Amino acid sequence: MPIIIANSARAMLVGAMFCVGLAVASVERSRAQGAGLDAELELVDPKVLRVCADPNNLPFSNEKGEGFENRLAELLAAKLHKRLAYVWYPQATGFVRNTLGAHRCDLIPGFPQGDDLVQSTNPYYRTAYALVVKPNAGLDDLDTLSDPRLKGKRVGIVAGTPPATYVVANGLMRNAKSYPLVVDTRVDSSAQAMMRDLASGEIDVGVLWGPMAGYYAKQANPPMRVKLLLKESGGPPLAYRIGMGVRATDQNWKRLLNRLIAENRADINRLLIGFGVPLLDESDQPITIDAPAK
Repeated sequence: MPIIIANSARAMLVGAMFCVGLAVASVERSRAQGAGLDAELELVDPKVLRVCADPNNLPFSNEKGEGFENRLAELLAAKLHKRLAYVWYPQATGFVRNTLGAHRCDLIPGFPQGDDLVQSTNPYYRTAYALVVKPNAGLDDLDTLSDPRLKGKRVGIVAGTPPATYVVANGLMRNAKSYPLVVDTRVDSSAQAMMRDLASGEIDVGVLWGPMAGYYAKQANPPMRVKLLLKESGGPPLAYRIGMGVRATDQNWKRLLNRLIAENRADINRLLIGFGVPLLDESDQPITIDAPAK
């Protein structure tokens, strides 16, 4: 008799636990569905992933869909089971105001963390400004703007960018060639102009944002050497985390994007490395996942 009672009690306990499990699972499903619905309410069109992008700004994006932010948007749209659409605007003065801020689109696929123009998601990559040199030019091991071999060399620098501070501090501005920071990317590109000057010998060293440096160095023939600037000190940081920009009010949309970033980290890394983007972990060590050909 005691055995029967014990077995009955165990059965009742197991049954109760099973019911509790079903109830918890039901609540979790409801929460997940609710979060999805809330996120969709924040979007311009719940059936469409509307991306704010520059129409001519490789390696990031262009109207032909050839940039890595285009490929990232395609990945997100597929995971969200949404149609992908773009709102095109040159990434210069007024970009955020006339796209995301005007509720014409819901996502800027690349934005530095800490910029208060938008609310940023968790970062999906980290990189730094870089030096670009031609191979076999006597500067293959160059890794800092304080290197004495740069005295008298012509350094290409985009005006107003953080590494310009170090160009000045190291006495390199006298021979430097400056390129504009704000341009209409539909008709001009400071990165492409700098790389042309480097190839022709107009400048000896280029200083570019890592994704641009890696992409255009890979396109060159022969490919140029890229080294991230990780040794500079006493001035502004040169390494940055890049997330996606959403409106400050779009909390559920941001949480959904954060989940997608976490779940697809390896695919995103492969995508970026395939475009030549030099990736860094939080210890400034390179991330070198082999990427398939694009």
